[in-house]
Amino acid sequence: MKTILVLSCSPRKKGNSDILCDQFIKGAEESGHKVEKIRIPEKKIGVCLGCEQCQENGGICRQKDDMTEILEKMIQADVIVMASPVYFYTINAQAKTLIDRTFARYTAIRDTSFYFIVTAADSEESMMERTVECFRGFLHCLQGAVEKGVIYGVGAWKKGDIKSLASMVHAYEMGKSIE
Repeated sequence: MKTILVLSCSPRKKGNSDILCDQFIKGAEESGHKVEKIRIPEKKIGVCLGCEQCQENGGICRQKDDMTEILEKMIQADVIVMASPVYFYTINAQAKTLIDRTFARYTAIRDTSFYFIVTAADSEESMMERTVECFRGFLHCLQGAVEKGVIYGVGAWKKGDIKSLASMVHAYEMGKSIE
């Protein structure tokens, strides 16, 4: 049994990327894994101030917000799923803020498997590569991080459009395939 942390960065509750997160979770839970989903927009997470106090203070950020708890869960997870809607062909502000705030203890996130979920109105998967590269840049900084899969929820503009697309099956199957 793996400990899986799903970080849904969509500001739209039950939006397209959030729906794909739920499909991934359904598959993972059916395979016997322990899964927790955190909706990042519902948490209080300030932007990184670049003060580096965390680096001088044992990884303790001077901001007293929800990121301390989220970061601890990221460190403990075997698998992390990061989901973002695509805004102007990159991750959204919530996803970027989350990544930046790991600076306090990012070196403690080790040997973790990662899955990415991206959703966009654009129907071309190739147009999502710069978005996925943002996530990959984060992984490049983590010791032993392994990208295990990407779910491309393309062609979904309005809330709920994703429900009729093949990415629903892909998300479920990817979650179910975790070993």
